[in-house]
Amino acid sequence: MKISIGNDHAGPDYKKAIVAFLTSKGHEIINHGTDTLDSVDYPDFGHPVATDVESGKADLGIVICGSGNGIAMTANKHQGIRAALCWTKEISALARQHNNANVVSIPARFTSIPQAIEIVDTFLNTEFEGGRHATRVDKISCS
Repeated sequence: MKISIGNDHAGPDYKKAIVAFLTSKGHEIINHGTDTLDSVDYPDFGHPVATDVESGKADLGIVICGSGNGIAMTANKHQGIRAALCWTKEISALARQHNNANVVSIPARFTSIPQAIEIVDTFLNTEFEGGRHATRVDKISCS
């Protein structure tokens, strides 16, 4: 699977650990995140991830910022994106099963790195259930 990842200054350590985990599982990574703790603007990293997923260049996306909110809001400005803010593996599973989320947003200041990896692993390995959920998901987009 090809996965696009982006992060601001709150997430370099998270990204590094997640990328190591994903590459060990054979996934290909497109890296749009910063590697430093110097203050940057999360939209500069969220938009490229959303564009990769929306265009089909990546299968799924991962975005990381301090609260997970700003970068998720950024990604969700793209019509083809359903970014879900997930702070537990259970929420991550439901985001895929019920909402067909295609980007997971990690709140770096509110999860540990092992939790973040668990959230990502669950996200990637959970399928959309379709059915009644598909009708609801079809109503999300504004277009």
